[in-house]
Amino acid sequence: MIELREITKSYPTLHGRRYVFRDLSFRFPDDASIGLIGPNGAGKSTLMRLLGGIDAPDCGHIVSDANISWPVGLGSGMQPTLSGRDNVRFVCRIYGATGKAMREKIAYVEDFAEIGEYFDLPVKSYSSGMRSRLAFGLSMAFDFDYYLIDEVMAVGDAQFRKKGQEVFRTRLSKAKLILVSHNMADIRQWCDVVVLVKDGTATVFEDVEAGILAYQGPSAPTSPRAKRGPVAPAAPVVPAPTAAALPPELQSKTDL
Repeated sequence: MIELREITKSYPTLHGRRYVFRDLSFRFPDDASIGLIGPNGAGKSTLMRLLGGIDAPDCGHIVSDANISWPVGLGSGMQPTLSGRDNVRFVCRIYGATGKAMREKIAYVEDFAEIGEYFDLPVKSYSSGMRSRLAFGLSMAFDFDYYLIDEVMAVGDAQFRKKGQEVFRTRLSKAKLILVSHNMADIRQWCDVVVLVKDGTATVFEDVEAGILAYQGPSAPTSPRAKRGPVAPAAPVVPAPTAAALPPELQSKTDL
């Protein structure tokens, strides 16, 4: 269950505060993969950030009994002065993985990312491809009820994309996703229902084609629902650690 209760969210601009949502109350359909669609600037990515805990509403509450991932596709939140290993260790502690569980997740990410000795070097020394490998491996190291994905994109070279697709497909056999995309082919392929975000409101369509029609209008092309196949998401965002938040044995490393 994921429910929004009287959510208000705004941002300051040069022309005053811009309200994305005002007193929005809405419950997402249970046990369904959900496509968030709507025009640019409607608040889809803002809603994704609120659901993932990356941003907070001005007022109101998000109530859920589900384990929700951090948003995927909103940019990397890795602490650049820490090594890949220490970034993984930090996220493990945020999500309560300690002892053996932490060691297993660190080993999983190290094996998955395939970046060799760079795993123990500062992330600021990584190429963009290595950052993507590390971030995607980190997201796949945790089991979630919902994966939040903002604009699905493949990352890495062909071999890594194939590897990522296989792992992601396995995760989705036991989980659901909330997908923001302007690509209606992805919406048709991956989503069971559609939520149209527009003018500060959220409207659910149990018929995906009906939701797409409401968004694009009667001129929108239609196509049969594609059979679900593998796809890999972009690198995830996770809260960037700060020195004050780190355990004592890691605080000195933020000065690298």
